[in-house]
Amino acid sequence: MPGILGLRPGLAPLLALCLLLPLPADALPGLAEVKAAYTASEATLLARDGRPVHRLRLDKTVRRLAWTPYGEISPALIRAVIVSEDQRFLEHEGIDWRAAGKAAWTNFWGGRTRGASTLTMQLAGLIDDDRQQRGRRSVFGKISQSAAALRLESFWSKRQIIEAYLNLVSFRGELQGVGAMSRQLFGKWPHGLDEREAALAAALLRSPNAAPGLVVKRACKLLREMDRAGECAGLEGFAAQALNGGLQDTTSGDGEQLAPHLARKLLQQPGQAIRSSLDADLQRFASAALRRHLAALNRQNVEDGALLVIDNASGEILAWVGSSGDLSGAAEVDGVTALRQAGSTLKPFLYAQAFEARQLTPASLIEDAPLSLDTGNGLYTPQNYQTHYQGWVSARRALAGSLNVPAVKTLVRLGPDRFQQRLKETGFASLTESGDWYGYSLALGSADISLLMLANGYRTLANGGVWSPLRATPGPVPPAQPCRNQGCAGVFSGKSHAAYRPASAFLVGDILADRSARAATFGLESWLATPYWAAVKTGTSKDMRDNWCAGYSRRYTVAVWVGNAGGSPMHDVSGMSGAAPVWREVMDWLHRGEPTSGRPRQSSRPPAAPAGVVRIPIRFVPAHEPARDEWFVAGSEMPVIRAAQASALARISYPAAGSIIALDPDIPPHLQRLPLRLSVPAAPGWIWRIDGQRLGTASATSRWLPQPGRHRLTLENGAGETLDSVVVDVRSLKGRGR
Repeated sequence: MPGILGLRPGLAPLLALCLLLPLPADALPGLAEVKAAYTASEATLLARDGRPVHRLRLDKTVRRLAWTPYGEISPALIRAVIVSEDQRFLEHEGIDWRAAGKAAWTNFWGGRTRGASTLTMQLAGLIDDDRQQRGRRSVFGKISQSAAALRLESFWSKRQIIEAYLNLVSFRGELQGVGAMSRQLFGKWPHGLDEREAALAAALLRSPNAAPGLVVKRACKLLREMDRAGECAGLEGFAAQALNGGLQDTTSGDGEQLAPHLARKLLQQPGQAIRSSLDADLQRFASAALRRHLAALNRQNVEDGALLVIDNASGEILAWVGSSGDLSGAAEVDGVTALRQAGSTLKPFLYAQAFEARQLTPASLIEDAPLSLDTGNGLYTPQNYQTHYQGWVSARRALAGSLNVPAVKTLVRLGPDRFQQRLKETGFASLTESGDWYGYSLALGSADISLLMLANGYRTLANGGVWSPLRATPGPVPPAQPCRNQGCAGVFSGKSHAAYRPASAFLVGDILADRSARAATFGLESWLATPYWAAVKTGTSKDMRDNWCAGYSRRYTVAVWVGNAGGSPMHDVSGMSGAAPVWREVMDWLHRGEPTSGRPRQSSRPPAAPAGVVRIPIRFVPAHEPARDEWFVAGSEMPVIRAAQASALARISYPAAGSIIALDPDIPPHLQRLPLRLSVPAAPGWIWRIDGQRLGTASATSRWLPQPGRHRLTLENGAGETLDSVVVDVRSLKGRGR
């Protein structure tokens, strides 16, 4: 006949002997050790102040939330579990001898076997995973559990035992622990469980995957034992809803899921809790502002957006909004790191380089007029966003008003290669091709960049031209790199360096903050006209597929992208109507402060001019623009500004420097003459020279018959001054057999 705890007769003495044997000191851990070994299936991204901003499940085999302390567990659940599993839990010392004897007697007479495992014995099995896997029903498993239970009761309190049990026990399916069970089944934290919810939870312990009808039957029996029989009314429907997930908490956390894209980049291991540099309040506000504005544009085929906020001094990322969430059909795509065409947002870097090279000053006049450039692959004809042209304009007005033709003419002065190299120094690691590969369209943002790169580029200008890597985690410790490739390439690593001189960065910032200079294009009052000092630029890519707004105040840099993750064009949405309103709303929030929450108001005054910058009164002859005070790099100042001569913009556009030209012996020589092309119409007296020898006058029909070897092609004006020169290689192919 079966004996105590369902054991065969004769084994009871063996149990008694085993209970008296000493256990190794490390056989059973303390509560602190159990909690330390407990790992939640989710990792948590914390804000800079320690508040959770996102929880991400990484262990797909089981669902466990963070450890729930005893004081945060509903008394109703604790009572229900004790009544259901171990009614004399508060009285026994690990083994309920009365229940064990009753079970033995029932088994002796052939009745239905009833278990006598106490909560303490069950906890012992839960703590020892290996023992649990071998099976609690084995003889030695029961003996070991009983011995461990006595040991646990000797140095664990009853509260500690019930706390650990409810955190380690499985309730249903993948749900382990009271936290996961309560959130998934009832949509609330464990402290809020009422009597009928507690009864349902306790009924699951004996058979976690039982059918709903059986669970209801056991729960109702338990409610009657607790004198709560009235709670059985409607329990079946409520249980069906709970067990089928109808009441679950979809946020899987205490509040919003605010930073999914950064969380996926930083969180790698279950149970992690990583403190990020994010400001929780700002992250929440920025997400809401982006969603609110995109919802207003839904009829214009706009559903996606992204936003980044950076502290200028530290490089810490304060807000990272990767998408519009459920407004988007591709919410998983991170718009902060996605590579997209830059539009006009690269123009400030172009003008900064031109100022630094003294190719231009903010007062230099550039003609905004129709332009066609021969690229060797056809004509490149840039046009302004607005179809009309403004004639002669200063570089200040050209940049502030985002005029396209003056920007292309500025790139002609510098050369695409020089500009591409400087952009890479500014952190745009995605520009992997040569400048000639992008061509003159690089001035208008034909290259693919990420919002992350763009934001740090503008932060570089805000910091006087000094580039430094960004941080997604705060403090003096070495920062974690959330990502390294594609749109993240080089953003979070690298040494600080001067990408621009302070003077040129200052000039660009002064222009981008000048509402009068941008008035001809955007008007005096626009989303860009802030009541505090801020330098800002918008951009729209080809066919309105992307629009941007990036800018900085003295303390913050904010960058916004609006578009569609799939690349479909928007309908009549520019940087001013798409991204700029979100940029302004977030920038205003940053500066107005919130006294009730302890967030101080932030001022942003114009920066002081650095060394090497002077300001003088200027006038234009003829008066293309009103007289004004203007900033210059020291040594380039001019009180009277006249329109630039054609020679200042003259460049050899074909053949390009470094070209390799192959001669085919099977083609008649007169058919292999190369056209010589200029970036501007030739002025009277301009001539071509090959290796110092006069070739002829520069005209639209100039052609050259190349000879094998290396040659220098030079353009000279009527005074014999060199305007431009390129070196090309000419090679001869072997003739084909006939």
